[in-house]
Amino acid sequence: MKRSIPTAAATWAALALASVTANAQQAAPDAVQQHQLSYNAAITSDYRYRGLSQTSFDPALQGGADYVHGPTGWYVGTWLSTIKWTKDLGGDGSIEWDIYGGRRGQLGASVTYDLGGLYYLYPSNGLGPSANTFELYGRLGVGPAYIKYSQSTTNLFGTANSKGSGYLDLGADLDVGNGFILNLHAGRQKVRHNSQFSYSDYKLGVSKDLGVATVSLAWIKADTGAYLNPQGKNLGKSGAILTVSKTF
Repeated sequence: MKRSIPTAAATWAALALASVTANAQQAAPDAVQQHQLSYNAAITSDYRYRGLSQTSFDPALQGGADYVHGPTGWYVGTWLSTIKWTKDLGGDGSIEWDIYGGRRGQLGASVTYDLGGLYYLYPSNGLGPSANTFELYGRLGVGPAYIKYSQSTTNLFGTANSKGSGYLDLGADLDVGNGFILNLHAGRQKVRHNSQFSYSDYKLGVSKDLGVATVSLAWIKADTGAYLNPQGKNLGKSGAILTVSKTF
């Protein structure tokens, strides 16, 4: 899952990193591929995370930046999104700010790995326990398919006594021709010591890079009735989600 001070901090950090990278590339043209910096921006009709709406079915604005050291595969990044769920639970804040880092690489011709940690920061969320969460993750990819496991080292998104909760993510992104990618996902969230909040979620989607942007349409559902918004609507109910994104 991902006020003005945090956003400004992330922006200045990205600008500073871009400046350092640009200077390094000017000084050593042959080292351009060693320092890879990219940015991303998106608008989505409903921010779903692990099957659950983070915006109470309203649209969200999102964006981030990533740096990769090419020769070693080490990377760091940050990402932000508008949210509503912390206020819905009686807290405050309207931003999710993710900070992450790790290492990815190849284990063979078609086998990849990704190991890292991710901190979900919810500025001034005012919940008790705090919504802020840290997870360690490991991902193994084989061709277009992957398996990923994440485990929290803190309470999970404000749920008391939930340290050590885990999420298993299985999926594949299949090229079906004419630039269309079929996106398949199934996940299982286990909330430790809080089994009533454990559930499975599913996604079936299609995406296409149109050049100016990538457009994605997905059907998403979580099989739980334990997560409700203030109006009593199930945050995991099935829905069609439209997302327009751009990486540059």
